[in-house]
Amino acid sequence: MSTKAYSNPLRHYRQQYTRHDDEQAFQVLVEETDLHVTSCKNLSLEIAAYVTELRGMLKSYITFHPEFYESFSPVAVPAHAALIIKRMAESAEIANVGPMAAVAGTISQMVCEKFAYQSPELIVENGGDVYMLSSKPRIAGLLPDPNSDATIGIKLDDTDFPVGICASSATIGHSISLGCGDLVAVRSKNGSLADACATSLCNMLKLPGDVERVTEEAMRLQQYGIEGVFAQCGDKVSVWGKMELAVV
Repeated sequence: MSTKAYSNPLRHYRQQYTRHDDEQAFQVLVEETDLHVTSCKNLSLEIAAYVTELRGMLKSYITFHPEFYESFSPVAVPAHAALIIKRMAESAEIANVGPMAAVAGTISQMVCEKFAYQSPELIVENGGDVYMLSSKPRIAGLLPDPNSDATIGIKLDDTDFPVGICASSATIGHSISLGCGDLVAVRSKNGSLADACATSLCNMLKLPGDVERVTEEAMRLQQYGIEGVFAQCGDKVSVWGKMELAVV
């Protein structure tokens, strides 16, 4: 695999998504937040309004607390802070990363929670970080190499939901990674935590042999709610937890 960072604003991997006949898929774009949503009905206007509200809370807090945006380390926040701020800070503290490492997973989960009453099937993907509500089995695809036709996924039973699967990479996308890993995907019912831990664990990948260190650390994080991890660096792969893989 090339070590050059891969970033495509068209997110062509979304073309591989499949949905059931009774579901709709649509995009919600609010400033830098780009969601791909699958649900039982088109909720694009309602979700866009809610994402605008969430982003407003986040931007307002950052205006007075710029360290929340800039820090690569956990940042304490007051008890009266908005829920999105507290969730990001709490997950960052567990994962030992900056709060912004949890932003995508947090937004995905909060959108699902907000609109669950309108759609029992609701999948929100936010730049590779996904949160899912479903009454049906699903396969969440992984993308270790965007240039390859070979894709693997995580099998999910109808009893596994709600669940979040968040990914981090030093070679795919525009997010900052301090490691050299091709992909780390983390499973948790806490989307904020999955996102923060994906960043933290991917930062550990400097060499292919580090994949085992990642799964060992994920086992330690199980006490906080991590359910599984997939790690790939070069030709080495390590998997731990509830991560039944399938070829897509």
